[in-house]
Amino acid sequence: MHYAWVIFAASFLTLLGAAGFRSAANVLQVPLHEDFGWSRGSIGIAVSINVLLFGFIGPFAAALQIRFGLRRITIWALAVMAVGAIASTQINQLWQLYLLWGVVVGSGSGCMATVFASTVAARWFVARRGLVTGALTAASASGQLIFLPILSGLAENVGWRWVGLVIGLGALGVIPVVALLLRNYPQDIGLQPYGAVEHVEIAPARANPIGAAFGALREASHTSTFWWLFGSFAVCGLSTTGLVQTHFISAAHDHGMSEAAAGGYLAFIGGFDVVGTIFSGWLTDRWDPRKLLLVYYSLRGMSLFFLDPALIARGGGLFGFIAFYGLDWVATVPPTIALCVQAFGRERGPLVYGWVFAGHQVGGAIAAFGAGYLRDLTGSFKPAFIIAAIACLVAGVGVMCIRRPGAPDPHAAASVPEPALA
Repeated sequence: MHYAWVIFAASFLTLLGAAGFRSAANVLQVPLHEDFGWSRGSIGIAVSINVLLFGFIGPFAAALQIRFGLRRITIWALAVMAVGAIASTQINQLWQLYLLWGVVVGSGSGCMATVFASTVAARWFVARRGLVTGALTAASASGQLIFLPILSGLAENVGWRWVGLVIGLGALGVIPVVALLLRNYPQDIGLQPYGAVEHVEIAPARANPIGAAFGALREASHTSTFWWLFGSFAVCGLSTTGLVQTHFISAAHDHGMSEAAAGGYLAFIGGFDVVGTIFSGWLTDRWDPRKLLLVYYSLRGMSLFFLDPALIARGGGLFGFIAFYGLDWVATVPPTIALCVQAFGRERGPLVYGWVFAGHQVGGAIAAFGAGYLRDLTGSFKPAFIIAAIACLVAGVGVMCIRRPGAPDPHAAASVPEPALA
């Protein structure tokens, strides 16, 4: 067995173990509101800070992984997240929530974003890269939702402070797996990437990580491909992380559903997402990623039009939304990563994807605050669901403007050469 599959297994467990951090924002909203009287909009600011840092740390994390090694940066990120989560159990002021859950946990978790999955897939796999990307993305995104019933039960029956303690200890528990099994490059142990038909060399990493991250942005920003990917992925974050993941439990609570029951429905989304994202990775290895994105965004937009009526009806209608929406939860990630690697190269691609993922988190931050604000203003999350649905339909049309890999970019600046394909 090629050691790439050991790397895949270790990465899968790492992302799964760290997934609880992304679930906690959803679980903590109602308990913090009830305990301290903080408005949903105020709590949403902390979530927005977390979401923004989760995204904008990504390109710098990718550069740090190149400069100092994937294993070392991952261990440090897990340790930072654990400290932030455990310390957050002692908060009693809003600024403490912003500092610990927003800044500290957001910074650490940014190194464990899908940039981590894209780096592992790009370095260790040539064949099955899309499938591996889909599986690792599913571990991160679905793990967030699968943890929800456990964390919701803790918050409701034991106390919300136990949520931070449990996920902090979970992050610490993953560190030995990373230290023992994770490796930076296949060449470090005398191997080539899985499925490579040509000898692949790795260039020595001497560049300043901050300069490398901004250099990748500078090159990519002169291409229309980057901006279409950035904009469409912002809509992806707005319609998933910022909206449904952050506010679904609150929206269900508005319709008389308990937190534990709402967390169970979100866990079902996670279960369907495992199937949908892995299948999306398989399709990405075979089909035009742009057409896949067109289908994914269009279907997601149509499903969001029915979310508020489904919450009112519950039963089969809500479960139907859960299944349909869940299959499409993060199915957009494998084709988006594939387009980044195809357009900007195996080493540069993850750096560029880090900036594209920052766009995802900008959209998520807007929805995390905006949907909470609209709920405080109108008494309902329905307007936020409708806005997100329309944005998804627009993104579905926009992705088809992304040029095919290898085709000339008519909007690229003449002075900046197009990066070589992988």
